Amino acid sequence: MQAHSVKDSNSIHSNFMTMAINEASKAYALGEIPCGCVIVRNGIVLSSAHNTNRTDHDPTRHAELAAIEKASRSIQNERLLECDLYVTKEPCAMCAGAIIHARIARVFIGSGDEKYGACGTKFDILGNEGFNHRPEIYFGVMEDECTALIKRFFSELREQKKKARK
Repeated sequence: MQAHSVKDSNSIHSNFMTMAINEASKAYALGEIPCGCVIVRNGIVLSSAHNTNRTDHDPTRHAELAAIEKASRSIQNERLLECDLYVTKEPCAMCAGAIIHARIARVFIGSGDEKYGACGTKFDILGNEGFNHRPEIYFGVMEDECTALIKRFFSELREQKKKARK
């Protein structure tokens, strides 16, 4: 599976990614890794969520999983057919598995994840031809904004740890 690039910052994609960035900012304010997610079907937002795994003491409370859960409940179906998922940071293996099971049609990613990215950066779960469903993958939607938020978060975290050691 070949990932595509979306660099048009004036597109409808930037509107939905802006919503995901707003969710990521909520996570940031909680001290969570700033990842936000929005799920859309036919131009209508079904759900939005942000990371709460540290707050909830639950490693499964990633933005994508929370948004998938909310969207599934809103349409009363575990299959999110014809849905698009917008996420500020490339999904991990756990979230990629949930995206496959939910049958999400397209995934729009702001920033890649060199450490855990499962959409082609570190692993390629979403593009794996061994699975029965492979969503279209698009990287680079508001990439600069998404990357800057993540970098600022980890820079501040490193600075806090440095101060705590002194």
